[in-house]
Amino acid sequence: MEEQREGRPVGPPPTWGGPPMWRHGPPWWNSGSDGSTARRLPWLTTAVLTLFVQVGSRFAEHGQLDRVDINPLARVLLFLATAVLLLRHRHPVPVLYASAGLTLVYIGAGFPYGPIFLAVAVGCFAAIVAGHRRAAWGAVGGLWAGHLLIAHWLYRWLPPGGDGARPWGEEVAAAVWVVAIIAVSELARVRREQWAKERAERAQAAKRRADEERLRMARELHDVLAHSISVINVQAGVGLALLDSDPEQARTALTTIKAASKEALGEVRQVLGTLRAPGDAPRAPAPGLDRLPELVEQAGSAGLTVEVTTEGALVQLPPGTDLAAFRIVQEALTNVVRHSGSRRARVLVRHETASLTLRIDDDGPSTGAEAGGSGNGLAGMRERAAALDGTIEAGPRPDGGFRVTAVLPLAADGDSKARTAPREDQ
Repeated sequence: MEEQREGRPVGPPPTWGGPPMWRHGPPWWNSGSDGSTARRLPWLTTAVLTLFVQVGSRFAEHGQLDRVDINPLARVLLFLATAVLLLRHRHPVPVLYASAGLTLVYIGAGFPYGPIFLAVAVGCFAAIVAGHRRAAWGAVGGLWAGHLLIAHWLYRWLPPGGDGARPWGEEVAAAVWVVAIIAVSELARVRREQWAKERAERAQAAKRRADEERLRMARELHDVLAHSISVINVQAGVGLALLDSDPEQARTALTTIKAASKEALGEVRQVLGTLRAPGDAPRAPAPGLDRLPELVEQAGSAGLTVEVTTEGALVQLPPGTDLAAFRIVQEALTNVVRHSGSRRARVLVRHETASLTLRIDDDGPSTGAEAGGSGNGLAGMRERAAALDGTIEAGPRPDGGFRVTAVLPLAADGDSKARTAPREDQ
């Protein structure tokens, strides 16, 4: 999501140029590329190749008067050599050896040379692309060796009668043909493996982005709800305690509960609204340090007195950094309300040239009590800081109490990760 908004491509960039089909592979080739048998049988290409071989062999016969005329046996051999290719994607090695064997029988029977060798080429291509390189080399090498035996030794006992040895120049041409077929097949195999790797990387990147988005949503909801529910919990306790003895104070507590719940519902709707319409801009600006007074007031309604100190010249913070700073302070104050026996907290906001420092202190001691919450507050703060290349330090102070210190870097334009925060945060 962040990469799309910044105009950068999503997922790993393609390493080959050319049109989309060449970069990602044709759709019919991608299916079943993991070695599964889910790919459809190639009826059309097999039928076209079968027709071409049948017709082409008849034309090839006219220029080879010294060979046996094509008869029904030749037609059957031609048909079988190409029809078996229908299974070339599911069983590439047996298909290649069958096609090569049928071709060798066809040549040994004295029938004319011709396009039957295309069947072997297609079978070799399918086997090498599927990863069966040695089997393909063995089949093609066996066909070539068998042809050498037939053309230079066994021809004496094979049809046609009175036939002589084939010229050795033909063997050179056959060797070139074999090398060319293997080279093209190897190139296709490498390209297909690269397509498969790129698809896997894109799928992994998409899964990683989805996981990061789920984590961000969980963190955002936790921060919104934990703070508000903590305030509601405290005020509900106050209201129950004073309902009979001090109805007016109980009414104030209920008013605070109503305001806190309304605000929480509004923020939850804003967060969840981005899931329903991810292309729309948020209807309300994300909270930032400008809402720190509201945070202090809410903490005060929960019985916590907060003292805020600001140091340094105020600067315009990137939206992601501003939101992270607000949520860190919010979570730290929520933890004080839930876990600390102190009713006072101090917040220091220090603006520096290259960073923003936040320090939240309370005087403790820890109560060990829970007022709702999942216990993920510190983890969520660390995740927010880490997303901006910042740091979080949290722990007991030497003189008692607890301290949370966050340092969020302010990178230059174009380099700041804060500028690539999710659009819901902006």
